[in-house]
Amino acid sequence: MPLLALGLNHHTAPVEVRERAAIADDRLEAALQDLRGITQVKEAAIVSTCNRTEIYCGTDDGDPTVISNWMSEWTGLASNTAEPYLFHHLDLHAVTHLMRVCSGLDSMVLGEPQILGQIKRAYRDAESAGTLGSELSPLFQTAFSVAKQVRTETAIGTNPVSVAFAAVSLARQIFADFSRHTALLVGAGETVQLAARHLRSAGIGKLVIANRTIERAAVLADEVGGEAITLGDIPKRLADADLVISSTAAPLPIIGKGTVTKALRQRKQRTMLFVDIAVPRDIEAEVGELDPVFLYTVDDLSSVIEENRQSREAAAIEAEEIVRHQADRFMRRVQSLGAKDAIRDYRDSVDAIRIEALFKAQRQLAAGRDADAVLEQLAHGLANKLMHGPTTRLREAAARGEHELVDKARHILGLERPPRT
Repeated sequence: MPLLALGLNHHTAPVEVRERAAIADDRLEAALQDLRGITQVKEAAIVSTCNRTEIYCGTDDGDPTVISNWMSEWTGLASNTAEPYLFHHLDLHAVTHLMRVCSGLDSMVLGEPQILGQIKRAYRDAESAGTLGSELSPLFQTAFSVAKQVRTETAIGTNPVSVAFAAVSLARQIFADFSRHTALLVGAGETVQLAARHLRSAGIGKLVIANRTIERAAVLADEVGGEAITLGDIPKRLADADLVISSTAAPLPIIGKGTVTKALRQRKQRTMLFVDIAVPRDIEAEVGELDPVFLYTVDDLSSVIEENRQSREAAAIEAEEIVRHQADRFMRRVQSLGAKDAIRDYRDSVDAIRIEALFKAQRQLAAGRDADAVLEQLAHGLANKLMHGPTTRLREAAARGEHELVDKARHILGLERPPRT
């Protein structure tokens, strides 16, 4: 069963396309079930994060067209819009891609560890939906092991960085003394948690955490010494914020141009920095037109992230070698399992010939025939029956001029000719 990986990510598509292709958490199970309902799809898992929407499938034929059509229909992203940004990988390349993603080698921030947790969540979602099987499940488990090996055996995780770290680094370039400023963090997920910890370590003056459920915001606020508010409180608290970092799963923007305009008037036009890490975006793009506002999306952080990439390149080379070796090893194991049925059938057929020949020999001995003659006939009969099928097909292949098939048969039977001298 061919393995297929298809999708788009920050390498292939801009944020405005990625946000349209994103599959919300509350639709993921339905999407998995619908995808698995396609005749050609035997197994499926979907990874949908701010930087990628990728589909992993076990298929009948490895044809990416049916999967890309499904993706366009399910997300509402027209085929002609999505097509230029889609990639697809088959078998070894699909295996290698997943291992690279889990190891942080395909991330915007080279070596960042958050993606592994996101892939593990996608695996659990597919497992819960019942869309994993005998090929995808071992693939994901192996990819997780490879990611652990990369972390253990290389320095790719040294001085860990992330999109959240890059956002805070960017803020430090604009605000010299963090202790005099207030940061508003919107959301309470993993990225916001990391940003909160980085800001606290950097000495931010005040932290405010806004979330849909105030209970989740309060948990994070307690950890970092901040204040918890609801999303509905943002308009009246926005004017207090010098820095806003937002990362939620909301389908529509949470902060609009009008809200920011009002906040700027209350601030007497003091500078505001917005970093929108969410996909779909949490902050209206028009906010960037206001003065004095700096608005950065996840794509804009690439220059900050690139500085961190340099120190990890040597480790990445080592990590790539680990991935290459383990991907080859996994595919060899998969391919060897492909011969399992053929080996079992061959053993069964030989065993049937053995039982028949033995039964015939036992009857002859019971009838008083000479034992040596019976053994001779047994050996001769076994040899003839075992050779009949292969020799017949070898003659037919040779008659058709299929010499490559004949050479392969010699290899399988252990009859390679000695090298010519």
